[in-house]
This record gives sequence, C-alpha cells and structure tokens, in this order.
Amino acid sequence: MSTSALAAMPTPVPVSHPSQVVAPTKRRVLLAEDNDMSRQQLQQLLQAQGLHVETVGNGKEALEAVLSRPYSVVVTDLKMPHLSGMELLQEIQKRRLPVAVIVTTGFGNIGDAVQAMRLGATDFLTKPVDFEYLRLVVSRALREREMLDELSALREQLHERFSFHQVLSKNPGMHGIFELIGHVGQTSTTVLIEGETGTGKEMIARAIHQASAKRSGPLVAVNCAALPENLLESELFGHEKGAFTSAISQRKGRFELADGGTIFLDEVGDVPASMQAKLLRVLQERTFERVGGAESIEVDVRVIAATNRDLKQLVKEGKFREDLYYRLNVVKIDLPPLRDRQEDIPLLAQHFAAKYTRQGTPVVLIAPEAMDILVNFRWPGNIRQLENAIERACVTARDGTVKPENLPPEVTQPTRAKSSLPVDLARPLAEQLEEIIAAFEERYLRKALRKTRGNVGRCAKISGLSRRSITDKLGKYKIDRTEFKNR
Repeated sequence: MSTSALAAMPTPVPVSHPSQVVAPTKRRVLLAEDNDMSRQQLQQLLQAQGLHVETVGNGKEALEAVLSRPYSVVVTDLKMPHLSGMELLQEIQKRRLPVAVIVTTGFGNIGDAVQAMRLGATDFLTKPVDFEYLRLVVSRALREREMLDELSALREQLHERFSFHQVLSKNPGMHGIFELIGHVGQTSTTVLIEGETGTGKEMIARAIHQASAKRSGPLVAVNCAALPENLLESELFGHEKGAFTSAISQRKGRFELADGGTIFLDEVGDVPASMQAKLLRVLQERTFERVGGAESIEVDVRVIAATNRDLKQLVKEGKFREDLYYRLNVVKIDLPPLRDRQEDIPLLAQHFAAKYTRQGTPVVLIAPEAMDILVNFRWPGNIRQLENAIERACVTARDGTVKPENLPPEVTQPTRAKSSLPVDLARPLAEQLEEIIAAFEERYLRKALRKTRGNVGRCAKISGLSRRSITDKLGKYKIDRTEFKNR
C-alpha cells in the first residue's frame, strides 16, 4: 500500500482507545480474509464460540475497521490485496492499538513467522487452519486481552485517585502539597521548592505550571548548576550580536522565551554570587538587558526555583544573598524524601513497571517478596533511583514478573552506613532523641501493619502494646491502616 494511502487513514487516539475501557467490546473479533469460502467458514467457527465476528476482504478495509472501532482480536490472512497482513500488523503496532493479532497463511515460512512474532503477533497459523487449535488460540488471546483491559482500568483508577498533574502519591503530606499547588496555580506568585535530589522537584514545577490556567506561555527550564558562570548570564538573559567572541547573532535568553509562562530555575542554590544581584533585579522589576545590549526588556513570567540545598543555611554562611532568598521564598514547598513516603513506593513501582514494559507484552508484575524489598529500602536517590531500579528489573525479568534477583544489588544488599543518625549540636539532645524515636516508631508500625495486613489486634500482639496504644499512635502519625489490607 502506498505511503499516501496510509497517510489518508484516520488518525487514532491510542491512549483512549475504547477497547481499553468499554466492557462490551472485549469479545469483538475482526476477521480479515480475502478468500470468500475461508472467510465464511472461520466466521461460523468463531461465532459458534459466542463471539461477535465482523469480516473484511482486504487489508485496507481491516485497517480502516480497527481505526474506527475497537476489537479484542484480529485474525488476518498474511497475503491480501491493498495491504498485506504483515503491513496491517505493522500499522497496528506502530499506532499502539490495544488488540491481539493472529496471523494465518497458506504460504508460511519460518522467516514470516519470526517477523510476525517480532511485530507482536499472538500466534502464526498455517492453512488449512486447525479449527480446534484456532479456537484455543482465540480463547487465550481473549483472556490476555481481558487481563490487560482490567489492568488498564485499574491504572486509570489509580491515576484518577492518586494523581495530580502527572504526580502520583497516596501520602497525606503530598496531598497537602497538591492542594497548595491548586491555590498557587491561580496566581503569579514565585515558588521555592526544596527537596533532596531525585524527589521530583521538576515534576512539581510542571504541575504548578499546568495548574496555571491563565498562563498561555511555555514552561522553560534551566539547570543553574550545569552552566559555568560566564555562560549562565547569556543563557538566562540572552545576548546581542558581537557581545563576545562567539556571539555571531542575537540570541534570546530563557527569561525572554518564558514570557507569558513559567521559568524553572533548577539548583538555584548554585547560582554564583555575581549573578545573584542580576537575578534579584529580574525578580523585583521583571526587566533585564541582554548581554551586550542597552535595551530593557520587560517580561511577564512566573518564577519557580528549586534546590537540593538548604538556602537558609547558605544565607547564614554568606553564600546566598538574603534579599534574593526572601524574593524566592514567597511560597515554599518542602518535598519529602521517598523514605518518608513508604505508602507511595508500591504505587510508583507499579507505575514505572507499566512504563518500562516492552511494547506488545503484558504489563510486568512485581512479586510480593520483591515489593517488600522495595518498600523497606531507604532510597537515598529517591524517586529517580526507584525508577532506575524498576527499569533495570523490567529488562532482566523473566515470565513477566520482577523477582528479588532482578533488583540492583545496592537495593537487595544495601551497605549499612556507620551512622545514619544526624547529629546537630545546635539543638538539645532531648529534642533530637524525641524525633528519632518518633521516626522509628512510625516505621515500626508501618512494617507491622504490612505484615498483619492492617489488623490492629495482631499489630498490638507483635509490638507488645495494647490496641488502644496502637490506635492512638496511628492517629498521631496519621497512618491509615486500610491502606495495608490488600498488600
């Protein structure tokens, strides 16, 4: 089939394809066969199984059908006019349509079979087709499609319930941040995000930008730590032609590009002292000059800054301007590390497993023993480290299940630090002991609840405390025991 003919086909919307969510389509089958007698025989066979079977006589009609209506299974002949079965399979995979494909042919060879399976075919049958075997293959494909539909529906529910502008969390503290973002989104207020490396600061910045319905401009990000001092000013404010040796033409800076939208200053704690005064002026006046230029440029831009350093401490040490700190710290968001969001680990792990599952295969599952390891690991690299671990696990997993041996060694066999307890001599010992005990107590209760699936009585028995004490502590640490019932 010609490229122009393919381009003329309707454009599908793969993510929201109806077969993912509409129950009645789960047993709909499309039969593509150019031989009238074979088409009739196969249709009668499949209808005898209680299936709704629609037929077409060539590949072009088959492609038009799958693009316009949802099917669970496509049974297609390999050799057909206008568009071959292999080309149909390629189009289905390219457009990521959620349908199982079974290929039949009277001219089959090993090369065709291998190519079809690589393209995601469920099975490859030679003619004359063994009707009993075809029945089994279609039944198996329908079961797998139904499981994928259910998983897709569950993921949709999880995203609807625990997602805020692509940020996933079940943690009450994070939900408080989501609420704050909702309020901030209606303003042009400057926001400062502090959190450890890998906690998702850029995702939060994107959520703030997306919540800003009145802003039509783009989100423009710049990593202040990745640029040397002599390039940072040009990157932020742009330069005029001839401003320096390599300035062969005028160039707009990130502030100018973000006009009407949002600029995200990542790692703002690493901005050199010489640049801090210039950044302060932009925050105060929303005007600047390009490097080598005299014209003042005015911009309407929201500023979101992020850092993995304690800016307040940097101010005390004289490494960060106090006036700039207060200009940035209008609304502050403190992102908790992943170790303080244990209830989010299964949610995020399953999300990343779906993300890194090979196209055309069932979503990779995480075995309970592997999930226990993930939940109890401290994750010094936070969400970024978890994502990397799941990506590696999905690549090495067999039979579609992540097991402990698929996880990175640093996760399964973590090296214990000599002392994981921070010591701050500027604060009283009793105060720090109280925080350490509370943190350990909360971790203990969560682990006990996971083991008992949220049963307070059994949790009390394990801990040696009364039910009343357990209930009081659950309230103190805002732990919802129902979260552990289905783990």
